[in-house]
Amino acid sequence: MRKFISVSLLSLVLVSCSGEQMQNSNSMEKIANQSVKSAKQVQLAPEIELIQNTALAGTHGYDIIESVTTEIGQRLAGSPEEAKARDWAVKKFKDIGLSNVRIEPFTVPGWIRGEEHAEIIAPFPQKLEITALGGSAATPDSGIEAPIAYFPTYEDLENAPDGGLEGKIVFISGHMEKAHDGAGYGPANKKRQLGATEASKRGALAVVIRSVGTDSHRFPHTGQMRYRDNVKPIPIGALSAPDADQLERILGRGETVTLKLTLTPKSVGDLPSGNVVGDLIGTEKPDEIILIGGHLDSWDLGTGAVDDGAGVGITAGAIKVLVDSGLKPKRTIRLVAFGAEEIGLLGAFAYAEKHSDNLNNHVLASESDFGAERVYAVRTTVQGAARDKIMEIQKSIEHLGIAMEDGDTSGGPDIIPLRAKGVPAIRLQQDGTDYFDLHHTHDDTFDKIDQDAVAQNVAAWATMIWMASEADVDFRQEPEIIGE
Repeated sequence: MRKFISVSLLSLVLVSCSGEQMQNSNSMEKIANQSVKSAKQVQLAPEIELIQNTALAGTHGYDIIESVTTEIGQRLAGSPEEAKARDWAVKKFKDIGLSNVRIEPFTVPGWIRGEEHAEIIAPFPQKLEITALGGSAATPDSGIEAPIAYFPTYEDLENAPDGGLEGKIVFISGHMEKAHDGAGYGPANKKRQLGATEASKRGALAVVIRSVGTDSHRFPHTGQMRYRDNVKPIPIGALSAPDADQLERILGRGETVTLKLTLTPKSVGDLPSGNVVGDLIGTEKPDEIILIGGHLDSWDLGTGAVDDGAGVGITAGAIKVLVDSGLKPKRTIRLVAFGAEEIGLLGAFAYAEKHSDNLNNHVLASESDFGAERVYAVRTTVQGAARDKIMEIQKSIEHLGIAMEDGDTSGGPDIIPLRAKGVPAIRLQQDGTDYFDLHHTHDDTFDKIDQDAVAQNVAAWATMIWMASEADVDFRQEPEIIGE
């Protein structure tokens, strides 16, 4: 399958959030006590109290995140490690108690990272930390040595005259601002997506960008890029933020900076990938599907803990809470571990295509893919009387620090193709203030996962899927038209 989606579209999911950042609790005990107290105040149903207390007292999601990051590690799309992760997920889904567990295969364009080096040759020789962007072309094995053409922002490059960059390596800076809803990602991501195309159109040899991230560590951020048609592919890599700062300081002295860049990735043709799917079969409406999940692949620098081992663990953990509580939902709860999300939502498109004949049976869909910090809000596309049921769900998790927000939502990156085909979406918005400190770096590892925050996520997700399953409403209904 060769369908692609611009990663800039993924940012629509991140920038669609709004609302107040919730305060972090200090301990599992504090959260659990708060849950019990507030549950009494809002008179939660016994099943919901059971679900939330089970989730908050347990480590359902946390253990699953630990398992995939420890036993598999990095899971680049199309790699042998991603294949091992699919086998891991099949076993994990069966252990949870899901039925119809299977791998739904598809292929992806393979890309393998090679050597990565950058150094200032003049005026002040020193090494820089760099990583190739996914899909990048390669330099010669001996590298490229050339003067830098500096653009403070992507827009400065986009507005530059045609030509004039022959024999140059373009450096695009531009800072990304922290925000709990990830609002800075879309604007900052343009240079990653389109920087190589715009520089190539003007004759450049290669591009280096300030990493799309919010940290100040010497860990460059990778991520997928794209070449537009009829443009010569040129190499592109991301510098760590401190190294981008260093370049700017030198350039600020009025110096001409000569850079040597060596990036040797390879495109290796089609490789196997796949989605892992399993069902908790509904007792009364088994044909109506509530789909949840995360993406199984990760970039190859860290071990994909916050992106997106956390999402797989949180959603699988939520189903495990229902099973461990002895509760049997009326509707089918489907868990999907999507493959090849990082390189263009390829697993999401494959799922939507494979299940195109029964998407009308998908009554609600959501993905967890924004790290492992606490949920602070609910957003949904559900309209009409069914929205009242979503409001009831929110009221049942409000004591966990979760508000209701107006506005549209994609439901998560891998839900975008389903949403485009009319599947209603809901999203539990997470606090992403520090998400882009770790996103796509060597530092995305399990030690960044907070057990208490994951438990709060699992409690919210388990409540949501249980109440949605039991709801006597049609989530697919159209909004009422006033005056008709």
